[in-house]
Amino acid sequence: MKLKVHMKTATLALATTALAVLASPVLAEIKIGSTLAQTGPASFLGDPEAKTLRMLVDDLNANGGINGEQIKLIMYDDGADPNKARTFATRMVEDDEVVAVIAGSTTGATMAMIPVFEDAGVPFISLAGAAVIIDPVKKWVFKTPHTDTMACGKIYADMNKRGISKVGIISSSGGFGKSMRAQCMGLADASGIEIVADEVYGPKDADMTPQLTKIGNTAGIQAVIDTGFGQSAAIVARNFSQLQIDVPLYESHGVASKSFIDLAGDAANGVRLPASALLVAEILADDDPQKSVVVSYRDAYEAATGEPVSTFGGHAADAFNMMVAAIERAGPTDSAAIRDEIEKTTGFIGTGGEVNMGPNDHLGLDLSAFRMLEIKDGTWSIFE
Repeated sequence: MKLKVHMKTATLALATTALAVLASPVLAEIKIGSTLAQTGPASFLGDPEAKTLRMLVDDLNANGGINGEQIKLIMYDDGADPNKARTFATRMVEDDEVVAVIAGSTTGATMAMIPVFEDAGVPFISLAGAAVIIDPVKKWVFKTPHTDTMACGKIYADMNKRGISKVGIISSSGGFGKSMRAQCMGLADASGIEIVADEVYGPKDADMTPQLTKIGNTAGIQAVIDTGFGQSAAIVARNFSQLQIDVPLYESHGVASKSFIDLAGDAANGVRLPASALLVAEILADDDPQKSVVVSYRDAYEAATGEPVSTFGGHAADAFNMMVAAIERAGPTDSAAIRDEIEKTTGFIGTGGEVNMGPNDHLGLDLSAFRMLEIKDGTWSIFE
């Protein structure tokens, strides 16, 4: 008899537990997708971007998520391979069913993914640099990094201030380098700049001495612009120093990380570049509206990772914070409404500058978002 009672009691307990599980609220998840170059030649971009997104998602979820709903970050590593990026983009749309995406460490990977997200109607914030990503405007595509057009404009403005007019360009044949070369060439005449030398190198080349020798021997040359990034840009800087070319070297905003200084060594000293305020957080004026933003992100990132901050992680932080704000306003399930709210972003102070988007501008930054920097004694300084 006791056995039967125990069995009935156990059965009732199981039934009660099952009903409790069914009755208990299931935590909702907001699925945000990402594919970045966490490994490979562009990992100096993708690694801090990925670490930033994970850090911010963990922090947000620990503090209640978005209106009580948790973020589920679905992340892939495309190694900057456009084919892998497109495959992961399709997976995020068809299998993962994400409501929005922050992705694209490089221009090539970004351009490969755009048709997927445009066709699916999923808002996509790219972390890559080329202007072609948002010019012309594409309905579902946004970006946070400053464009190559802006970089050329900022470099030319600095050259005008210093009386530099005859310039040589050395360009990577990769997606970003090719795009920035085109932008710099296109802006030259209107900026009072004459391009007197124009050389190209492959993104996997290990020696740019022949091209730089030609540029250095060009009569009247006053400065050189390199449109590459990462390891290639470091090789250019080292070769430039070895050849003792006695004019300023300007690099793209694609070298705005400590990894460039580490790769280039002493050759990095004297390099000039346009970059965000994040790299010079400590020496910004106290009344600079960006100071509290960049110091807060820098401190959080370095505490979480034990690594120095880079502008690339900052681009991911800006994308995530703008997307969270859009989801808070739009609701967590409507991709079209999220897209509309991202487009309405105005007065947002991020690590990259003040963002004011609109139907005709899916970046929302102007030249004031750039600071002209110079590397001195292995660190960043404001170059005025």
